[in-house]
Amino acid sequence: MNTLQLSIIHRLPQSYRWLDGFAGAKVEPIPQNGQSAEDSLVALKLLSPDGDNAWPVMHKLSQALSDIEVDCSVLECEGEPCLFVNCQDVFAATCRLKNFGVAIAEPFSRQNPF
Repeated sequence: MNTLQLSIIHRLPQSYRWLDGFAGAKVEPIPQNGQSAEDSLVALKLLSPDGDNAWPVMHKLSQALSDIEVDCSVLECEGEPCLFVNCQDVFAATCRLKNFGVAIAEPFSRQNPF
């Protein structure tokens, strides 16, 4: 059974950037009142599976993105593994993940429910 087909991810609302001197290894949140730079990162977090089962799935997702040359890193954020992708690559990344059977949880509002 392909575990990616049972995976659901969502985008964290906060933007991130690489911590100085730790590109690819550590991130820090960008203050909400700060300017979002072109080199900002988007964090994708698994809704399922969770816990220890999330790490191998995130590494499979990372490999799927690497196959199409989308740079990404799997790092711990808020106590869970997250997949960090450059802001300009997020649409290519989510498209690739959807093609692998990963569900993307999208926010919606009362004014625009679908």
